[in-house]
Formats: sequence, structure tokens, C-alpha cells
Amino acid sequence: MRALVSPSILSADFNNLGTDIEMINKSVADYIHFDVMDGVFVPNISFGIPVIKHVKKIAQKPLDVHLMIVEPDKFIEPFVEAGASIITVHYEVCRHLHRTIQLIKSFGAKASVCLNPHTPVAVLEDIIGDLDMVLLMSVNPGFGGQQFIENTYKKVAQLRAMIDKTNADCIIEVDGGVNYETGKKLLDVGANVLVAGSFVFSADNPSEIISGLKSL
Repeated sequence: MRALVSPSILSADFNNLGTDIEMINKSVADYIHFDVMDGVFVPNISFGIPVIKHVKKIAQKPLDVHLMIVEPDKFIEPFVEAGASIITVHYEVCRHLHRTIQLIKSFGAKASVCLNPHTPVAVLEDIIGDLDMVLLMSVNPGFGGQQFIENTYKKVAQLRAMIDKTNADCIIEVDGGVNYETGKKLLDVGANVLVAGSFVFSADNPSEIISGLKSL
């Protein structure tokens, strides 16, 4: 399976967001990644439903929405209505995770669960068959531009083994510190989707970086 790429607009130029979305539209990217932060679960606040709704009007790629928020169940329907194709919730905040996953699917979106760097992949053993995607954080969530956590390679390999053993129809996404070097290693141990923010948008030619990630 060739690498899937999901550029994170957290690192985009918000003075020219439409231009950056058009760049992604014309690129070989597979998704557009949104990090929604509430300042409670993570120590930062980003953007929410209005931004996603406006981006959806011009986006030609599926919207990959990562909810770094407490009580995500309250907002799943509005985010799907705004245009989210994939909804990712955090294991660490979902008291009734199976119910939350079923709620996401009931609104027609793909369901994904994110694990923070300290959370072992074993916690997903009893729900992996219900998931469309698992997002592994390779940095601590809340800010862009952080250094990649090396233990992520081991977690990806463990998760890949779990998916293969159970024949789950589930892909693995990784977010944080992704570049050509880390991206290649992640794909080699079983990842499918690479999220990249600052690596893409700080480049002179972001579309070329997306193509490079896609061809790893």
C-alpha cells in the first residue's frame, strides 16, 4: 500500500488559507488534516466548526478531523455536518469509547481513535475491529513543530501486529515530527497515513514535499 498523506493546516498560513487549501487540492495529498484543540485537553486553542465548514466549500480532499477535546460526543454531529469525513477522538477522554465510535459511524463518518505517546496500543485490543483508523501521536499533542518521539516506531509495529492478527479493516496514521526520514521508517514498520504540518508548510514548495512523502 502506497503512503497516504494528510497535510495539517495547523501549520498553514491563515492569512491565505484559501491559497493553501487550493495547493492541497492540486497536490497528491489524500486528506486535509485538522487539529481541533479546546485549551482543556491540550494546552492550546486552535479552530473549530466554522473554519471546517468554510474549508469544506473549496476542499477537494476528504477532511480528516482530529478532536483534541474533552466530551467529544457533544460535537461529533456538528463536525460531520460541517464536512468531516473522518473523526478521530482520543482514547484518554472517552469514558465509553465503543459508544463514541458507534456514534461517529451513525452520522456517516469514518471512526478513528488517537493514542497519546504514553498510552499503550494494547488498550485498543477489544475495539480494533470497530475502527477505521488509529492515530498514534508521535509528539505530545497541542503544538506543532515538536521533536519526534522514537518509541513511536515500536508502537506502530505493535499496532500493525494487532491489526494483522485480528484481520481488522483499519489503517494506521501518525502525527508529529514527520519528515522524509521518520516517515520512511514509520511506513516500514506498518504505518499507512503520514500527517505533516510544519514540514510541508515551511517548505519553499509544499506540493513537492507532499509528493516526496507520498513516494516514500
